[in-house]
Amino acid sequence: MTRIFGPFVAIVTPFDANEEIGEAALRRQLDRQAKAGNGVFCAGTNGEFYALSFQEKLRVAEICVDAAAGRVPVLAHIGEISTHETIALGKRIEKLDVKAVSAITPSFIACSQPELVDHYRRVADALSKPVYLYNIPARTGNTIQPETARILADHPNIIGIKDSAGSQESLDAFLAIARERDDFDVLVGPDSLVLHGLQNGAAGCISGLGNISPVTLNAIHSSFVAGDAAAAAAHQDRYSALRKDLYAHGFPPAMVKRALCLAMSDVGASRAPVLISDETNAKIKEVSKRFAELVV
Repeated sequence: MTRIFGPFVAIVTPFDANEEIGEAALRRQLDRQAKAGNGVFCAGTNGEFYALSFQEKLRVAEICVDAAAGRVPVLAHIGEISTHETIALGKRIEKLDVKAVSAITPSFIACSQPELVDHYRRVADALSKPVYLYNIPARTGNTIQPETARILADHPNIIGIKDSAGSQESLDAFLAIARERDDFDVLVGPDSLVLHGLQNGAAGCISGLGNISPVTLNAIHSSFVAGDAAAAAAHQDRYSALRKDLYAHGFPPAMVKRALCLAMSDVGASRAPVLISDETNAKIKEVSKRFAELVV
């Protein structure tokens, strides 16, 4: 399979006033990212997968693939608590024109590393679409250790890892594995480490803040590819400033969605039980005014 490169945005899932999926708004967001040149990762953390039903996750993927219309690649998240449900969702999603799927580690269940190896091997065995591991221990309680990733990299249908552990140390450990072989890639999760990852061999990134600043995200990657180190660093500095200013106010996916909603109201609010106070909303609004990029 052709390897997957470049910037992807972990696209939000718009909701209407009744907390139903806003299909027209999702299509507009997909079009916005496509015009910026960014691929899309749907129903991930910033897409509120944890608040979506099985059928809603499938519907979000269907809308994104249809709206992309081949202009940009679409990746889909399929991670569930159990191996059984992860495979069940994956089998439905892979019938769509997604380039690959990604699955977080099971949550709630405290998994040993052998259990994680077995989980991902079974998922990868069951699916025809290639699989990315997805490491986000702060949310799942389970960490994919570098040696576990190294073992799983030998599976012919596991093509890489999205690392959202949040530290350079974690990212660098997976980048070291990717440099050892040509069939395992790293997609950077932390928005502050996009350029660092690219400089050290990452194939690309999956970013939540790209919902707010899609042009800046794309410019980090395009400037790096063009060899313009100064421009890439300047764009990364702006992106990192957005991360610092926005994430200081609360749960990152909720902050991203509210900042985007304040600029594009049809995105809607996060599903309950997320609540944002008037005071916090005012702070997010100030950040949104400074960083939201609407015309691409």
